[in-house]
Amino acid sequence: MDTQKRGDLNINGFGSANGGQFRHVTINGKGTVNSDIDCVEFDCNGSGTVNGNVVTNKAKINGNGKVKGNLDCKSLSVDGTAKIEHNLYAEQFNVAGKTSVGGKLKAEEISIKGRLTVEGDCEAESFKAESLFIIGGLLNADEVDIKIFGECKVREIGGQTIRIKDKPALMGLFKSFIQTQLETECIEGDKIELENTKAAVVRGNEITIGPKCEIGLVEYSGKLSVDKKAVVKESRKI
Repeated sequence: MDTQKRGDLNINGFGSANGGQFRHVTINGKGTVNSDIDCVEFDCNGSGTVNGNVVTNKAKINGNGKVKGNLDCKSLSVDGTAKIEHNLYAEQFNVAGKTSVGGKLKAEEISIKGRLTVEGDCEAESFKAESLFIIGGLLNADEVDIKIFGECKVREIGGQTIRIKDKPALMGLFKSFIQTQLETECIEGDKIELENTKAAVVRGNEITIGPKCEIGLVEYSGKLSVDKKAVVKESRKI
């Protein structure tokens, strides 16, 4: 279908509409779309609910948006609150607000500066986070770059280059009241640099265990460096 011939769907104030194929879908008030949407752009600036799947080139959620199916897009930016009840697929995903994904998250580039919760696996080429996040499954990315800002939990982490560092922004009195550590069962990669990380197993080629780490077992094939402020219960070269 020629996208130039598609109409627009605008909901301002309170309203509901059926889904379909559109050019632009905009929700500025409190709106509900009752079936699947296929559109060029999807903007939610108010409180919007889609009772189905959304397929779009560009999605922006500045208000409170809920998709009760899958969201499949080239780019997604969230400055408000987004809830995707099933799976999220995107080429570029940027969140400065709060996003929860009930299924799996798959993207080429993920940039998190807000809060992210994923029930299943998270897969990307590049995963960069300066935030709080919880991932129920495996985080798998070629490049993993995490600056810990609050509580971070993920079942397993796999990648080529994995960097987990403390973010120095939280200082003084407030830092003592906030949990600022990454917890995971297993980290596996080629080059691994860790700070303030609690893991049962870390496995890789070149591994640097920095301050405030608590590691059960480290297995390495190349080089291992352990900071004097880190705890490693067992290490072995394989």
